[in-house]
Amino acid sequence: MSKITTIVGISFAIYFLVGLATTLTKSMMIGFVDVLPVYILMVIAIIMMIYEAFFDKK
Repeated sequence: MSKITTIVGISFAIYFLVGLATTLTKSMMIGFVDVLPVYILMVIAIIMMIYEAFFDKK
């Protein structure tokens, strides 16, 4: 049950972060180069979240 809850929680957080980043690209005044740091930070946050949830068991 704990793994299922973790997977559901992480998937909701990933959907939120990706949706947040993609709304920036919908504007005509903002180019891809302007949004690239946001995408990089989102990927780093998602990787850290997955690592913390599954691999960092001390």
